[in-house]
Amino acid sequence: MSLRRKFIFVFVAFSVGLTAVGGAMTWRAASGALETELDEKLVWVAGAAAEVGLQGQWVLELRPGDENNPTWDVYHTRLRGLLDYVDEAQIFREDGTLLVSAAPADSLPIGTRLHWLDAYDAELARAWETGQATTPVFEGEDGRHYKFGFKQLDDSEAMLAVLMPADYFAPLDRLRRSVLLGSFGGALVAAFLAALLATNIVHPLERLSRAALRIQRGRMDGEVEIERGDELGRLSRAMERMRVGILQRDEQLRLMLAQVAHEIRNPLGGLELFASAAAETEDAAERERLLRRVRKEVEVLNEIIDEFLAFARPLQPEIRLHDIRVPIREAAELLEAELASTGGKLELELPAEPLLARADPAHAKRVFLNLMQNAAQAGSRVHLDARSRRGEVMVTVRDDGPGVAEELRERVFEPFVTDKEKGAGLGLAIVKRVLETNGARVELAPRNGPPGADSDDGLGAGAEFRVYFRGSEDLPRIPASPGDDRWHGS
Repeated sequence: MSLRRKFIFVFVAFSVGLTAVGGAMTWRAASGALETELDEKLVWVAGAAAEVGLQGQWVLELRPGDENNPTWDVYHTRLRGLLDYVDEAQIFREDGTLLVSAAPADSLPIGTRLHWLDAYDAELARAWETGQATTPVFEGEDGRHYKFGFKQLDDSEAMLAVLMPADYFAPLDRLRRSVLLGSFGGALVAAFLAALLATNIVHPLERLSRAALRIQRGRMDGEVEIERGDELGRLSRAMERMRVGILQRDEQLRLMLAQVAHEIRNPLGGLELFASAAAETEDAAERERLLRRVRKEVEVLNEIIDEFLAFARPLQPEIRLHDIRVPIREAAELLEAELASTGGKLELELPAEPLLARADPAHAKRVFLNLMQNAAQAGSRVHLDARSRRGEVMVTVRDDGPGVAEELRERVFEPFVTDKEKGAGLGLAIVKRVLETNGARVELAPRNGPPGADSDDGLGAGAEFRVYFRGSEDLPRIPASPGDDRWHGS
């Protein structure tokens, strides 16, 4: 079933159900109220007649053949007077035989057995017990609905029965027809509104579906049409961002493949040159030197491949709260071995207390090593500082090199952007990607001053990178004194 049909079905079903339930409840309430009112009217008419001259002890003295008796004439006249309010009036004994009727004597003489009373044994029992009762509604031979009302005369064995039409069924029938017509009209309106709403939803979805198919087939040239400002609008904007992201990813992939080919071609050329020279030379010392160069080129080739794999490999961080000083020290130990051969210097400024941050420790170690290696390649001094700042853990890595060129500062974290003669330009891109997967971020700090200028710490205007990790959500830091950012407490 299509979405449009589902909308129409749900709207129509809801409209019909609501109208039907509401109509049924209204009909039942109205029917009950009208029937109660008719019962009260029946009892009131019968009671009023009994109170104005219908006495049980006198009428019980009538016997068959007393139709011309003055007592019979009086009661017959009074019952006929009730016909202005009811359709029929009769007085009968407890055994169900007639005493007086509003009908002519020749049609219903005294002593006639009233067989219709047999249908109301329960109501008659209640009338003899309580003095009054009414029967359920029944349909007469003329198709109309009626009710009987019973009223005992003076606690005697004489009972007055009056028949009154239950005309309230006519308005109830009109109410039922109105409910049915209202249900039908409501269903039509609901179907129209559902079709209108479904059209406003389905058409944009169809356009977005076609756009998704174009993207799936690689046709990225056309922009995704931005829909309205509601959820469909957000969906269309998300699809447009996805299209742009795929284009950027494809462009990065193209650049990466080109860069891979370029970066690998140089070591492969050296490998071929040195291997050929080693095969042709007879000098053992020269052969050994050439083979060392071969191994060096192989190492360079492996580093390039590792760098590209690190950039392309999907990351699945195991983020947890840990002391960030641990991966910093582990990365520093690896860097110190490299700096020992070049005469460089590494300076660490870490707090004495644990510095809790949320990240994958292995990923944090990789980030710090990459940043410190970049700093070591740019200058001779590397300075790392870690502290808590506004609920985050900030780690700063600086060097005393020339800094990042102004034209590269905005693009320094993009893949394949570098000012070095060697390397694929993926180091900072990898740092940014790893940090983002860990819920952290990195930024290049503004220059400390013009190139060559001295700073307070003697590092000059070298590059400064700042990494921000999410800190602990426990107790805040409480400074021991103004400007002291150490942790106090457990």
